[in-house]
Parts: sequence; structure tokens; C-alpha cells
Amino acid sequence: MSSHASDQARVIPLRPVPAEPAEREEPTPREPLWRDVVGDVLRRERLAQERTLKDVADAARISMPYLSELERGRKEASSEVLAAAAHALGLGLADLLALTHRRLTLQARPRPLGSRTAPRRTEARSRPGDVRLAA
Repeated sequence: MSSHASDQARVIPLRPVPAEPAEREEPTPREPLWRDVVGDVLRRERLAQERTLKDVADAARISMPYLSELERGRKEASSEVLAAAAHALGLGLADLLALTHRRLTLQARPRPLGSRTAPRRTEARSRPGDVRLAA
């Protein structure tokens, strides 16, 4: 056996070899960020009412740049700010949440049966007198 062949046998790649393009899985779609969806709903509602950022910001008693950042999904708003923005648009907080929920469900892609985000919990049946500890 030559020394060259034995040297090749000892080489271990540092990085895994990429799979062939046909074998690669499709990338998992990313879940939308809450702030992006809420901001989109706020902007769509404001534009549907043909109102300006200044008008809605003044009615909500928040700054116009902050409302703009909310609409663009750049800031996470507190529940108080969300309620103020919703009320300025003539919505209740529940209305804003319902519109956001509707938008999220429209964006969601159906998952194949059997795919879950969390593993199934299997619980052993206990017998009388068994002590079970909470995990």
C-alpha cells in the first residue's frame, strides 16, 4: 500500500459537503414577526380610512415618527400604545387583534399531517399510590 493512499484515508473534512441540489430540502418558511403583522394591519387600516400619519399619531397621542416605525415593524409597541393607535383608528384592541389574527392565518401555509412544532407528550398511566413529579 502506498503512503499516498493511506494519507487520503485519514483526511476528515472540516465542513460537511453540501448536498446535491435535488436532495436539498425546501427551506422552512419563517414565521412572521408579530410587530410586522401588527404594523401592516395598522398601516392598511389607516390608508383605508385615507388618514395621514400625523392625523392618527395626534389622535393616539404618540409621535408621528414612532407611529411610522410601528407601521414598518421596526418597534415593538406596548399594549397601551397599541390600544391608543387602535382607538385613534376607531378600533378596539380586540378588533386590532382580530385583524392581526386574520392576517396571520392568511400568511400561514398548511403543514403536512404529522409535522408539529413541539414533540408529542406521552404520559404513562399512573397506578393508585404512584407519586408523579411535575417536569
